[in-house]
Formats: sequence, structure tokens, C-alpha cells
Amino acid sequence: ENITQNVRTIRSIPQRLSGDRRSAVADVPPRFEVRGEIYMTKSGFEKLNVERGEAGLPLFASPRNSAAGSVRQLDPKVTAARPLDAFWYQLGWRDDGRDPTTHSDALEWLKTLGFRVNPHIKRLHTLDEVAAFCAGWVEKRDSLDYEIDGIVIKVDDLAVQRQMGAVGREPRWAIAYKFPPTQATTKLLRIDVNVGRTGTLNPFAVLEPVVIGGATVKLATLHNEDVIHLKDVRVGDTVIVQRAGDVIPQVVGPVLSTRTGNEKRFHMPKKCPVCRTPIVRGEDEAAYRCPNRQCPAQRFRLLEHFVGRGAMDIDGLGESIAYLLMERGFAQDGGDLYRLRGRRDDLLQIDRFGEKSVDNLLASIDASKDRPLARVIVALGIRHVGGEVASVLATHFGGIDALMDASADQIDEIPGIGSVIAESVVEFFGDADNRALVEKLRAAGVNLRAEKGAAREGPLSGLTFVVTGRLERLSRDAAESLIKNAGGAATSSVTKKTDYLVVGAEAGSKLVKAQQLGTALLDEDAFVALLRERGIAV
Repeated sequence: ENITQNVRTIRSIPQRLSGDRRSAVADVPPRFEVRGEIYMTKSGFEKLNVERGEAGLPLFASPRNSAAGSVRQLDPKVTAARPLDAFWYQLGWRDDGRDPTTHSDALEWLKTLGFRVNPHIKRLHTLDEVAAFCAGWVEKRDSLDYEIDGIVIKVDDLAVQRQMGAVGREPRWAIAYKFPPTQATTKLLRIDVNVGRTGTLNPFAVLEPVVIGGATVKLATLHNEDVIHLKDVRVGDTVIVQRAGDVIPQVVGPVLSTRTGNEKRFHMPKKCPVCRTPIVRGEDEAAYRCPNRQCPAQRFRLLEHFVGRGAMDIDGLGESIAYLLMERGFAQDGGDLYRLRGRRDDLLQIDRFGEKSVDNLLASIDASKDRPLARVIVALGIRHVGGEVASVLATHFGGIDALMDASADQIDEIPGIGSVIAESVVEFFGDADNRALVEKLRAAGVNLRAEKGAAREGPLSGLTFVVTGRLERLSRDAAESLIKNAGGAATSSVTKKTDYLVVGAEAGSKLVKAQQLGTALLDEDAFVALLRERGIAV
């Protein structure tokens, strides 16, 4: 979301940089990116709630939620009236190529330009110092005028950061030390069940409202029936509740000393609570599922998933609008959204829909037609298929038709794709309704093709490697890059198709699986020797 005009109203964020172009330290490039966080102070939050109470307005729940809502206001004047501040944590990029060598140097440079950097940031030299620093802030966290849920530890050397790389969106060069969660006790009133987009039945606790870490908690996750029984949580119990990472409420367990004998054990319903179809539980699965793909709850969650940011990313079509469109009969699946332009006049009859909002929505839907095929595959909601798997499938098959017609064996042969995913894909496209959805998307002009990836040729062509454990000379990213650049495949899981498992220190379940399958094992020295034998410089 573009919140530029609102950010301009936050007084501590500089409108003009104070750096001196004549100074080598504070030389300002034409363009650069700064990353940080906007927050609301605890004292400011309390004062704001006092003012809202005196004005007869509803009170805000927490500083975190209040800050998020404040920067998303349509009127910048509302944002300007809120007690917001910001800390800057990172230099993203600068377009003159004069990058600093360390993270701490980058922060010092930002300070010279007038950006507010957290004064408690500290450069440490040993893990013992890091541990002591974290332990100290567990005790001191409440002394701050803003809420924190932990400490972020980063590698200072930016060259080492780049060498370590990232897994998906998670950097290997930074880790969060989370503080012990804040806990409270309350009454478990009942356990309800909702139905997810893949039919999974998800039990959750309905609680007597309790304040934890400044937020009022009424609902909490319970994961599945096995976890509920393992914790021996019963309806009517007084339970311990915490916010995992100070965000997600979860039930820790019961307070046994308060039991009266009237508490009731929970059992999953025999039928789907929405469509009344008998539920099923797969072998070796913890969750129960509703097998009815036409279940209204599943269809709604699928529609909500289809328009989400990781999928078709249709701006302005959130949960409430998706529900409204389904309730009013405008859309039963994602394919129906592309027919809404022909029903513009009907949309205008809906409350809250003006001409501008309808036109913006239709424009967002039209724009989504050009999303990459991988995003379309994600949007379909195939079980076990997330962003990375979808990208592999799109690149391998090059188009939706080849993927739909592929057998489980053909999919299973792809490095990084196992039999569970392969069977799930085949099962999905074996359903006539799912194929009909693809045809709706095709008729609407949605992109269903990708550039088919040609395998890189090299001395490791045809070989599949898995790297596990901690290597001494190479990072795992570096080892996998060497494999891929030489034409080999570097996958994340050991299967019967894995040729070599490269084993570092503290290897775990992948080593056990490789030993069971008889996969060839290489320690780091043997791996490096293999590369050099094949003419690969290490």
C-alpha cells in the first residue's frame, strides 16, 4: 500500500536530509532506500485512548494495531494527529555504488543524514556478549516507552551477509531472539471449528476476554484434536494463554488445580460444521478434513486465497468484499471475478460500492491477468503447493496444459518435488470443477504460460545433491550455487532420486533418511574433491 503522504506527517522522519555533500561520510547519492519501522509509543497510546474516551469514541486495543491503522488512514490529517515515531534499521541500496562495508557503518551514515536510529543498537564481538545483551533486555524491556518482543542479531560485515544469503525471504545473516511470551489465565468457554480452503478442520478456543501484552484476547489457536488431548484441555477449564511472539494467541494448557469435574473433553465433529459432509482423516495426518470441494466455507476461503498477495494480488478485494461477492452470487470462484466487468451496473447497486470503488476493483482484476504462471498456480489452491513449488512447476512445464496432463511419476521426477506433492497436483487436476476453473481463466485472458526453463549443462548435469548440516569452508548457499552453476540439481529433501547427500556438522533427519535409502554420503572434503575432479574451481 502506498502510504507516502501519511509517512510525511511523522515529525521525526526528515523531509530534507542534513548530510553535507562535501563530507565523505555523509555524501548523499541521487537515490537510495532506507528500511525501518513506524511505531506508537506506550505513553502516546495511553494519552490517545484517554482523549478518545473523553470524546465518546471506542478505545484502541494496542499500540501495535493502532500504529498499523494510523499509517493506513485515507486522510493524512488523521495520521498527523496520532503519536507516531520511527526507527531506521537498514540501508537497502544506494545507486552510486558506494556501499558501506558494514551494517554499523551504514547506520552511522543514516544518522548523519538525520534518520533516527535506535540508541540501544550495539556492536558485539562474541556470542557470550550477545547472550548477555539479550538476557539484559529481558529484564529491561518494560523500561522502554515502546513495545518490543525480542532482539535481532545481525552479522555486521555486509560482504559476509551477501555470502550467507537467504532462504526464501529469511536471511541467514540475521536471527531474532524472542522474549518469553506474556501469559495470563482465563476461562475456556467453548471450542469451535472452522474450515480452511483445503477442507482442513481447525479447532480454536473461545475465551473469556483477557488482556495479554496490551491486547484483548478472545480467541486462541488449538492446532488440532491430538494437541488438545495431549495438553488435556477441556471446555470449562481455566487455561493459561500466551501470545506466541507477542502476536498469535495460543492456549498453553489447563490450570488443573481449578478443575471442578464439570469440564468436558473435546471431540472433533463427525460431520463438517458447514456442509454436513462426513469428515475424513488421512493416514499419518493430524488434521481432519471435509472432502467436499463444494463446501461453502472452502469455496469462500479459496476465493479469499485466490485474490491474496501471494497469489493473484487483486488490490481492494479483501475478505469482506470477497464474502460479499460470494454472498450476492457475483463470484463462486476466482474465475468468476473476470466476468464482473460485464456486471458493472449490478455492482453499483451494492451498498458501499460507488463508481470509483467499482472501477478501481475492476481495474485491479484486469491487471491481475498478467501475473506470472507461478502465481496463478498458487492461486488455484492446490494442497501442498506454495510459492517455491509453484515456481518450480511453472518453469519445468512452461504452461498450465502440460502441468494438468502430467502424471504423478512425471511430476515426482522433478528435483525438489516429492510424491506427496505430485499426487496432490494430479488429484487436483483430476477434478472436473478445477479444470473448469482453469478454462474460465483461459477464456478471460489470464496468463497461463511461462518460459520453460532449460537445464543448465555442466560437469554435474544429471546429478541431484542435498546439502545438510553446517559446513566449515562453504556456506550451504555457496555449496548449492556451485552445484547449480555446474549443471547439477540442489534440492531440499532426500528422496530415492538423490545421488549425493553432502553432510556437515550437526546433520539431522536428512542423514537418517539417506542412510535408509542407501544414498551416497559426502563430507565437505569429499564434496570439494568431487568438484575439483570435475574441473570446478572451489
